[in-house]
Amino acid sequence: MATPNLDDFAHFATVAAAGGFRAAAQNKNLSASSLSEAVRRLESDLGVRLLNRTTRSVTPTEAGQRLLDRLTPALEELAHAADDLVTESGQVSGTLRLNVPGIVAWHILPPIAARFLVAHPGIRMEVTTQDELVDVLAAGFDAGVRYDECIDRDMIAVPIGPRRQRFACVAAPAYLDRHGTPRHPQDLAGHQRLGHRFASGRLAAWDFERGNRRYRIAPDGPLIATSMQMEIAAAVAGLGIAAGFEEFFAAELTRGTLVEVLSDWMEPFPGPSLYYHSRRLMPAPLRAFIDFIRTDDAN
Repeated sequence: MATPNLDDFAHFATVAAAGGFRAAAQNKNLSASSLSEAVRRLESDLGVRLLNRTTRSVTPTEAGQRLLDRLTPALEELAHAADDLVTESGQVSGTLRLNVPGIVAWHILPPIAARFLVAHPGIRMEVTTQDELVDVLAAGFDAGVRYDECIDRDMIAVPIGPRRQRFACVAAPAYLDRHGTPRHPQDLAGHQRLGHRFASGRLAAWDFERGNRRYRIAPDGPLIATSMQMEIAAAVAGLGIAAGFEEFFAAELTRGTLVEVLSDWMEPFPGPSLYYHSRRLMPAPLRAFIDFIRTDDAN
């Protein structure tokens, strides 16, 4: 058996993760033909077929999947090896890759990231905003930010940002003048309810809770959007009632263009946490960020 080239291993993993040569080529800014040649060369060196190729898909063979299972963590550690280097000034260098939901990207992470990057000029932060749940490690991220109910038990979670948050239902004063103010979640049946749809296609339901009483209401109004900004604008224009994290509506509530309704049915819940795998060697930029948010929170 010939000794395979390390780059060929990496190209094979890239193609397998992307599910095709063309998608992998776009991700890595390489040609599909060069990736195809690298995989063929690796298969020849190893003496085994690694990928099943059809006109519609590229999937690992059984042998390819076994290789991929062992290869992926090794390549990840190689990719992070440079992150463990320290500059001459003693500062950590490298890239920190985070996956966070929209509420965190827009209202929680920016001031924290700004302070962190000033304190660690050798680190670059790459943030991907994604509301749906993802396997952050498989997707190439160092860590994610989510809420407790969405974090697997084999992950380590560190609180980041506010310890308590709440949702809010809001409407324009003119809308309430025309349609009345709901006093109970069941009153929403007679109102226009502006909806939010996640990228996954799931429509966000509205949950209300007070004591032991709980209600879940489905939005049903003239607008359903994937953009929270559009939903806020529609509410300000008097098209109906909107719901979401309280932070989304803070500016409009302060200006009075929106007012909150059913506030006594919106109980606080725990804020978000940074989470990472408990069994993975921690890259230096992630270690620095965890130390920072723990110290930053204490100050």
